[in-house]
Amino acid sequence: MKSLKVWTLQAQEKGYVELLVEGRHLFRIHILEDGLARVLLMRAGTLALDRTWSIAPREDVAWEGRARESLADFSLPTYRVEEGQDRLVLTTKKLRITVHQPLWLQWEYHDGQDWRPLVSDRPTGAYLLDAHGEGLEHYQLRAPEHRYYGLGEKTGDLNRAGKRFEMRNLDAMGYDAASTDPLYKHIPFVITHQEHASFGMFYDNLNTSLFDLGNELDNYHRPYRRYKADAGDLDYWVLAGPRVLDVTKAFVRLTGRTLFLPKWSLGYSGSTMRYTDADNAQEQLLEFLDLCRQHDIPCDSFQLSSGYTSIGEKRYVFNWNREKVPDPKALAQAYRDAGVRLIANIKPCLLQDHPRYAEVAHQKMFIGDSEHDMPERSVFWDDEGSHLDFTNPDAVGWWQSNVTSQLLELGIECTWNDNNEFEVWDGEARCHGFGREIAIKHIRPVMALLMMRASLEAQQRFSPSERPYLISRSGCAGMQRYVQTWSGDNRTHWKTLRYNTRMGLGMSLSGLYNVGHDVGGFSGNKPDPELFVRWVQNGVMHPRFTIHSWNDDGTVNEPWMHPSVTDAVRDAIRLRYRLMPYFYTLLWQASHEDEPILRPTFLDHEHDPQTFKENDEFLLGRDVLVASVVEQGAREREVWLPLNTTGWCDWHTGDWYEGGQYVSLDAPLERLPLLVRGGAAIPTGECHKLDDPALDRRRELVIFPAPSGTSSGVLFEDDGISHEWKNGNCLVIRWTVEYGPDFIDLTIAKTGDFRPAWEQLGVALKVADGRALRINGRSGTALKLADIPEHRPLH
Repeated sequence: MKSLKVWTLQAQEKGYVELLVEGRHLFRIHILEDGLARVLLMRAGTLALDRTWSIAPREDVAWEGRARESLADFSLPTYRVEEGQDRLVLTTKKLRITVHQPLWLQWEYHDGQDWRPLVSDRPTGAYLLDAHGEGLEHYQLRAPEHRYYGLGEKTGDLNRAGKRFEMRNLDAMGYDAASTDPLYKHIPFVITHQEHASFGMFYDNLNTSLFDLGNELDNYHRPYRRYKADAGDLDYWVLAGPRVLDVTKAFVRLTGRTLFLPKWSLGYSGSTMRYTDADNAQEQLLEFLDLCRQHDIPCDSFQLSSGYTSIGEKRYVFNWNREKVPDPKALAQAYRDAGVRLIANIKPCLLQDHPRYAEVAHQKMFIGDSEHDMPERSVFWDDEGSHLDFTNPDAVGWWQSNVTSQLLELGIECTWNDNNEFEVWDGEARCHGFGREIAIKHIRPVMALLMMRASLEAQQRFSPSERPYLISRSGCAGMQRYVQTWSGDNRTHWKTLRYNTRMGLGMSLSGLYNVGHDVGGFSGNKPDPELFVRWVQNGVMHPRFTIHSWNDDGTVNEPWMHPSVTDAVRDAIRLRYRLMPYFYTLLWQASHEDEPILRPTFLDHEHDPQTFKENDEFLLGRDVLVASVVEQGAREREVWLPLNTTGWCDWHTGDWYEGGQYVSLDAPLERLPLLVRGGAAIPTGECHKLDDPALDRRRELVIFPAPSGTSSGVLFEDDGISHEWKNGNCLVIRWTVEYGPDFIDLTIAKTGDFRPAWEQLGVALKVADGRALRINGRSGTALKLADIPEHRPLH
């Protein structure tokens, strides 16, 4: 590696300045928004990959990607340039960037009163390139008070400080949730929290890369953090806070807003590999519906594992095993009649003996071998196979045609895009690149992104009036535009329950808001009754709630798997459905307002240093504090109540606690410790039964009184499935609650044209309160929807 040192100012343009480094490399500093800047290094004046699929600040990128040098969709604010001896200073309203000689950058942030340090490159060698035109490194200084978050799907503690992580998508079956690395996703985005101003850095490079956040020490340099990529371009984006929440939301706006999925996607989703692997798969799948009825378990979807495609012991995408599933159309109809959607597993690799392999190879729709005119072959599911090239329009068309004919036309409406890590280790393997050939090493994670986009568009074309639902295991920054995701093939263990929660929060901070985990553990032996109950209680508080398994002992994870605790499991699932109006509002806010659904407690309480200590609780939205039990045998749960002005209320008892203290909550096996922000009102509904999936017959606003102060909230309603909410066919109810010494005043207003099946909004205090409750100035316990006044915002 050679350190870049000497630079001269070469150009000053609208949106960027350009330096000439070492007489041959172009180094651009882009000023894109007041709090958003970017550094782009063009080795010898050229780019290894001249396009990106992750940057989408206004609308989705073209299939062939967005030009990497494009400045479109940014405001490009004015900036001031001052030249001094051995330095250059760029200043905007919020950022000041000093370029030093030899080359290193110093960043400052204006907090409204003064300039404060943001981050600095390492003065002793900040930018390094290897002599072969491939690898690159970037070094920055780190401080003891820095906390590092993000990096997408990573194991271990939420704070990544002192650790080293690799971005290299792998099918990490049975991973250790405390330590395994790398995993399935490629999101090179790290948030730095510091007292005066937090910031995010996104490296838009899809090659295998490494982040060292304090694991490495070198006596010749001050403490540093390091980013290293095997190849590609140095193209990093700096997103200034000041809060961590601001950084996360800015990253979502940069890489694309969260897809607004249908309401039913928030219900319980059944799944297990054992059903579809069975010789009588269709019979077992139909029996699952009967068991849901028998045990009174609501269910909205079922994920059809890949066994339905088998020939012998292997799996062949878009191949129906008619011996196991003799009538897939009848199967889908039975599920739809019960109000349950089927989601079919599909994989992007065709094994070498796939019945249609020769057809696809002949049409050159596979990723190509780097040395020979033949498809590249990689190990895949106990054999070798070739991966479809989703940068080839013909392959995209073939895929979409099969999604339509083999799934959608049979009544299977949704896709589960799985095993899409594209473990193609010939880095020079050739991709079509939409007419401009690209080596796979530069775009491997994009293949998963384009695979899910292909599935999405097929579903949209088939059912244009409905919002699509699909999931994907692998992907890169921007995948939130297309799918819901999960943490992959976890292992049954108490440790997994604890660290999966932190993994979900890390993904949420990295822009993946719609996440969950395989409840009960995917691999390993079946969970015992206690672990299973605690896992379900935790799972029902995540956006994606799926019980899924491939247990080594041949068992199946199902709600009724342990009769001794089925009642507790049912109660947890019913709690999920009772909270469905709250969940659905959070889903809308994630899509509409870029608000995270899962939130570490510090995200809304940065003023409380205790919330930054590693813990096992999290916030669901701003108002619900989830304190899952993650220790075997525990029947009490100690939880830190974040410091606020209104305190916290126990969901079960209504007891009020002041914030800023530890409390011990009762946690019998059948109870999930749950708290609500004092003064908040939580919209609730009613649970439904299979064959009767209506969720709109009743709404109640449950108020958790606080001694004083004010609180506000919102409820979003629509038909749950169409796009009509974009045209105003939705209902948004907003409220404020004011707490006085002898009154509780609830003020409610509405906007939108949608009218749900329920006709009145009930209001209930969680506990008896001597103060008078007034709703829009009148006493009462309910308000007819027709009587709720229209909201008139102040101008």
